[in-house]
Amino acid sequence: MTNASGTVTTSSSNTTIATVTYAAGVATVRGVAAGSATVTVRDSVTTRTVAVTVTAAVANAYSLLAWNNLGMHCVDGQDYSVFSILPPLNTLNAQLVNKSTGALVTSGVTLTYQATADATGSINTISSTKTNFWQYVQSLFGLSPAPDVGLLGYPMASLTPARMAYNSTENWFEAVGIPITPTDDTRRTNSYPLVQVVAKNTAGQVLATTKVVLPVSDEITCKACHTSTTSTNTAANAAKPTAGWVFDPDPLKDWKKNILRLHDQKQAGNAAYAAALTAKGYSNGLYASALAGKPTLCVACHVSNAYQIEAGFPTGITGISALTKALHASHGTAVDPANGLTLDSSNNRSACYMCHPGSVTQCLRGAMADVKDSGGNVAINCQSCHGRISKVGAATRSGWLSEPNCQACHYDSKRELSAVDTQGNLLNWSDARFATAQNKPSEGFSLYRFSTGHGNLQCSACHGSTHAEFPTSEPNDNLQSIALQGYAGTVHECTVCHATVPNTANGGPHGMHSIGSAWVGNHEHSAETASQRASCAYCHGADFRGSPLSQVKMAKTFNADGHNVSYVAGQQVGCYDCHSGPTGGALTLKTNYASRDQGFFSELLSSTRSYLVALRDKVVAIAGA
Repeated sequence: MTNASGTVTTSSSNTTIATVTYAAGVATVRGVAAGSATVTVRDSVTTRTVAVTVTAAVANAYSLLAWNNLGMHCVDGQDYSVFSILPPLNTLNAQLVNKSTGALVTSGVTLTYQATADATGSINTISSTKTNFWQYVQSLFGLSPAPDVGLLGYPMASLTPARMAYNSTENWFEAVGIPITPTDDTRRTNSYPLVQVVAKNTAGQVLATTKVVLPVSDEITCKACHTSTTSTNTAANAAKPTAGWVFDPDPLKDWKKNILRLHDQKQAGNAAYAAALTAKGYSNGLYASALAGKPTLCVACHVSNAYQIEAGFPTGITGISALTKALHASHGTAVDPANGLTLDSSNNRSACYMCHPGSVTQCLRGAMADVKDSGGNVAINCQSCHGRISKVGAATRSGWLSEPNCQACHYDSKRELSAVDTQGNLLNWSDARFATAQNKPSEGFSLYRFSTGHGNLQCSACHGSTHAEFPTSEPNDNLQSIALQGYAGTVHECTVCHATVPNTANGGPHGMHSIGSAWVGNHEHSAETASQRASCAYCHGADFRGSPLSQVKMAKTFNADGHNVSYVAGQQVGCYDCHSGPTGGALTLKTNYASRDQGFFSELLSSTRSYLVALRDKVVAIAGA
């Protein structure tokens, strides 16, 4: 339409087959995958419709990003005959990006998941032979899913692809309640099993694939304090029921039976407890009911947002404390038999890992897990974000909703080591550059795992799941980001989602500019004014010599004004790498040479600075003598 009248619009009947764009009087049709589609171009007067047949798929036209919604799902493990806190219920989410448009694909495609082996050969294709969950699921949940089918109807990941559903509210594809366990098909424990997600168009053409972890652990246990013992350790016997330890020969059942016996003992004479037992079919008490073959479902009486948010499963009885309060508030004063400290007085992961996965599983494994302080000690622990155990069990807290957010630590170019103050209250800052979305998933809450960012992608799609932010210490977690961009870490290479990298000064994720040689060669007009340079300083540092936010994640070489400028992985980008500061002129041969031998000149510069600082201090000392 070289003589178009008014605004020109374009559309395609199936963007997974072909897309159409219009610019400078030319309509461009791009084939995406084999198949047929109809493209339409219209202005205010004329409409043109063209049938398009694509005979071969265009390689690398889509990017598929998938993630687990929590970073770790806990299960009761092999035995459900006594009581259940958590069933096998894992959730997989995914989003598909059309790289020719940079937009999400929400229709005309089918996404499936299936089990796949990792580099060690570990694969997990069946759950029903590894747990007795399906033997007790009717008694516990009133449901009768077939073996290897979860509470919400999604099957276990197997060698047969299982279909995901599109959630239009959250704008993602999902499989909710996959009943996976942490035991692979050779009976080895593997809390990080892999699944492959495949996206196909309506013609059955594969558009993109990815591999992602479905993290799961049965290291959710109370055995440290509730296992029958002959020890004389006071702390080890603090939870001993008045009627004595059960000493069940099955270690998977022993500590659970001790808990039910103690629970009955502590609630004896409580009218509300007696009424709840009758209402839920445990009229003889929890312990006696379990012995009679009726296991206890904890959330039958105690409200749990975990069930209600994740699975839409009703829980709790009015007047009985929420599960998170009942567990955390009552255990803050419990003493760890191993070190003699109350769980609330601990300021490291050991207290939480006594019950949560765990000293073996190490579910806190993401980018923040390995941060060290100046003494080389772990700087970020569970309490750094969640506060102490008693704070987690506070009556004012809403479990699974009152959670820490990103902006408590990431604000004003800073990266703090704690999201809470000394009282355990979440810190609040005005800078929202890295903030989670407000009122997600409901009014008054702001959860990372429900937040979206650039291009309507979920934050988890690029940054990873909670507790497993990229890169992680678990190799399987990093496979997706490596496949997408060539290295483990946050997905931030523009080419992952854009076939042609947009040129923008602030339209990227978190207000970032484009990255790559095109930006390097033409960015001078974005740093001409003081206000523009102030924007640059957010990531490149107040002195414009770089900061952790401007760090290069892999070795790169850029061409600027005819000169090649090279960076090594981990190097921070600043104005002085190429210029004499943010207002400096063109690249010089000297700075270009320095950038090619970065290690030597960085060391020389550092030594020179140290010498000058020492000399200054000496002069000051002499002057003050």
